[in-house]
Amino acid sequence: MKSFDLSLYLVTDRSLSLGRSLQSVVFDAAEGGVTMVQLREKDCSTLEFYQQAMLLKECLRPYHIPLIINDRLDIALACDAEGLHIGQSDIPYDIARKLLGKDKIIGLSVECLQDAVDANELDVDYIGISPVFGTPTKTDTAPALGLEGIREIVKISRHPAVGIGGINQTNAADIIEAGADGISVVSAIMSASDPKQAAFQLMNIIQKSKINI
Repeated sequence: MKSFDLSLYLVTDRSLSLGRSLQSVVFDAAEGGVTMVQLREKDCSTLEFYQQAMLLKECLRPYHIPLIINDRLDIALACDAEGLHIGQSDIPYDIARKLLGKDKIIGLSVECLQDAVDANELDVDYIGISPVFGTPTKTDTAPALGLEGIREIVKISRHPAVGIGGINQTNAADIIEAGADGISVVSAIMSASDPKQAAFQLMNIIQKSKINI
């Protein structure tokens, strides 16, 4: 049975890790309270992607934190990850579900209201509302949706939702208060001088925001 918590969803980017190993940053983030981790690799070999996935899977296992693979269905299958995250131009959901099986987590990025409407026809496990704000960590995105975009999409979506793009400690509470189930961050943890403390502080903001809703 699938069990996951979107509250604090870390998406990795090795180029932002300040020279530290990906494994060490993810370990610290797990210690600090992240609830999901997505491995995103755009510039490495298939072998290196697989090796990184296996390292992170072992790192996260004691914390029971799901490892989600970005885009690469083959890597998700090879390392038996807990799930896969796909975008609008990635492999179709129905193919991913057929190959991964019903017990794996599949997330889908939605970039506009129509994407969310279309996603209602799919049995995805969550949607990533992207991008909420402009972000330098991903340049091939649609126009920023803003908080109003989150409100509109959450209102019509039947899926749990996580906000993605330009999120940090200054605006995390706004994302939750707009209706998202969680926040997805990259640099707010990957580039933090203390990833464990950064994760802890973000999780504290999220928990307080959910209480106040």
